[in-house]
Amino acid sequence: MFQTEYEFTLPLGYVDEHGNLHREGVMRLATAADEILPLKDPRVQKNPAYLIVILLSRVVTRLGGIEAITPHSIEQLFAADLSHLQSLYNQINQVNGAQPAATCPQCQHTFASEPLALGGS
Repeated sequence: MFQTEYEFTLPLGYVDEHGNLHREGVMRLATAADEILPLKDPRVQKNPAYLIVILLSRVVTRLGGIEAITPHSIEQLFAADLSHLQSLYNQINQVNGAQPAATCPQCQHTFASEPLALGGS
């Protein structure tokens, strides 16, 4: 069966406004709209690094007992947790892990290129 949701555990955890720690969550595969619509957001247009915040707020469907994941929720994550989610996003949204190859124009040697990291990781 085709997997569209992935469970994760944050390294540190999200601390909500009541001091509760949330570490377990679920991220779904991104859709075309998830990657296109945030580009229209004024916060992303003003600061492209904000793209990952908007993206994660769209694809993280559960984080502990948090009802709705918002950009503000993602902003409150510790840097290690943001990095963890960004890596997971990049990992699960690659098609079969295939990356385009790069060829040296001088020697014609072919290299596997690095995966694109969304949001600047």
